[in-house]
Amino acid sequence: MIMSGYQYNTAGGETFDSIAREVYGNEKYAAELMCANPHLTDLSVFTGQEAVLLPQIDLTDAVDELPAKAPWEE
Repeated sequence: MIMSGYQYNTAGGETFDSIAREVYGNEKYAAELMCANPHLTDLSVFTGQEAVLLPQIDLTDAVDELPAKAPWEE
């Protein structure tokens, strides 16, 4: 699956990690989200309705070497 050209409208309390897990299935893609949205990187937690651009990430060849959840959320 390739995600590209989409916009994600945040809800209050979401983070780049939680959006990456919801959209891409793994928090390890949070860095790609941050690179695609440098104007939002000063926010650690979204207040709601921020528009996050979803970069193109090819998930067909992805090998999950990291767990889907961050260790501090387990």
